[in-house]
Amino acid sequence: MSKDIRISKGLDIKLVGAALPEISTAPFSKEFALVPKNFHGITPRLIKREGDLVKAGEAVFHSKINEKIVFPSPVSGVVKEVRRGAKRVILDILIEPSGSQESVLHEVQGIEQKSAEEIKDLLLKAGVWPFIKQRPYDVIANPEDEPRDIFISGYNSGPLAAEVEVLLKDKKEFLQKGIDVLSKLTSGKIHYTLNGKGNSDLADLANVETHKAYGPHPVGNVSTQIAKVNPINKGEKIWVVKPEDVAVIGELAITGKVNFEKIVAVNGGQVQNPHYVRTIYGSKISDVVSGFDFVSDNNRFIQGTPISGEKSSLDEYLGFYTNQVCVLEEGDDYAFFGWTLPQSNKFSVLRANMFSFLTPNKKYNLTTNTNGEERAFVLTGVYENVFPLDIYPMQLMKACLYNDIDELEGLGIYEVAPEDFALTEFVCVSKLPHQQIIRKGLDNMIREVG
Repeated sequence: MSKDIRISKGLDIKLVGAALPEISTAPFSKEFALVPKNFHGITPRLIKREGDLVKAGEAVFHSKINEKIVFPSPVSGVVKEVRRGAKRVILDILIEPSGSQESVLHEVQGIEQKSAEEIKDLLLKAGVWPFIKQRPYDVIANPEDEPRDIFISGYNSGPLAAEVEVLLKDKKEFLQKGIDVLSKLTSGKIHYTLNGKGNSDLADLANVETHKAYGPHPVGNVSTQIAKVNPINKGEKIWVVKPEDVAVIGELAITGKVNFEKIVAVNGGQVQNPHYVRTIYGSKISDVVSGFDFVSDNNRFIQGTPISGEKSSLDEYLGFYTNQVCVLEEGDDYAFFGWTLPQSNKFSVLRANMFSFLTPNKKYNLTTNTNGEERAFVLTGVYENVFPLDIYPMQLMKACLYNDIDELEGLGIYEVAPEDFALTEFVCVSKLPHQQIIRKGLDNMIREVG
């Protein structure tokens, strides 16, 4: 039985530069890259070496802890270079594409009759297993586990977030097939969440329990949906997959090939013609945004939303999970007495002299300026106003800092992911890196509890 998800606590940050539902095609990059840091908690061990030939979908490296979890090349070509950093840590693996593109073909005939173990083997060999993440800890799922449920969020509620319907354009058949495949991996339910305010072509999916979400961001975050539908308890595992990644799994199940083509939103206040672009995972960011004009050259490129994405550059590469490249003005200017002078072009949930409360529907062109430096936690109560989970956010972050395992468990560390603290970080007058703090706490829990 479906269940509406409603929250009142949260915050919609309205920004200029939303992407129009138009799709262009980016040029084919002259080099692609696999970046191990995209996969949190994974220590890579190379399968291919410099100079080796590789097909699209063929494994390039695997997890040192679990050799079954492999990470494939998005294109066919030759391994051009393996870049390393301090202590010979692998930074990225560059692949120079060949003229003719060949893909690894997997046997998928009779997939409807395959057992859960056989389907897991297929997903692992094809290299699409990293699409499946688990809660708790927000890391790649352990293939030895059986999840209680699987959650798919078909609603991106973050600022300037990509529209799921555009990301899945002409892929409904693949999405449904992917859901059918994933349903064999759990004895529980597959939950799919839609934006309750709009009409979606994906509202009639089979084999899922569909929910409609109402309220401000972070209603589109999976943690919010899990908490409202069926909260996670200690010892339970829940798997989380993005809908566009479910479609990749479904296309594999139908064609036997992994398609690493992505539709990516390029948007933000610095983009003059924001829209979507069709490209391939691992492409150079400079190629992804080559068809766009910018207001100025003083830009910050972010893979993900403005509040939970990662800073990037034109010389870096499109991440495995990236469906958005946001371009904001670099905030390297400072206003004299900016904290006290009335300003109508800034957004604040606390300060009346910003006048945000007078224009609730106004769209802002914010920069990356944090308007202050780090300081100790200040007790304002504002975190709780934008945090819909039944958790004390400040106390949880403090427990992460001093690593009290029992206290972390009691305060709900199993229920959260770093992205859930993007809003508390945005409104924080102390300018503390909330998402980094939670990530550190989750990593400590993995080491101590497992």
